[in-house]
Amino acid sequence: MGKRDDLIAQYADDLRNKCGMEPDMALLTKVTIGCGPAIYDADASTVAATQEGELETVKKNFLMKKLGLPDSPDLMNAIHSVIETYGRSERNKYRAVVYYMLTKHFGKESVYG
Repeated sequence: MGKRDDLIAQYADDLRNKCGMEPDMALLTKVTIGCGPAIYDADASTVAATQEGELETVKKNFLMKKLGLPDSPDLMNAIHSVIETYGRSERNKYRAVVYYMLTKHFGKESVYG
């Protein structure tokens, strides 16, 4: 297995054990690939949930640009909901896992079709 496969396995483990959901592995793989080289960078691979600027970036670059959602308070509410599900105290909130949960939350799996 390659490094990306190892990371996908780690993300699937987080979804099962920290978020209490069984991952759709095909979708998780596509979301992970969609994150590009960021998954290999220690800083970029995680979401700093306590930094409003970081959450704004997730909203603008992922929810609005990638998923094509219109700007509304629902977007930030969904981000906070996903952070709660992942666990506020969880130090490493992997970007691919957060994006996966947001994709599922908004039913936008077709973006990765």
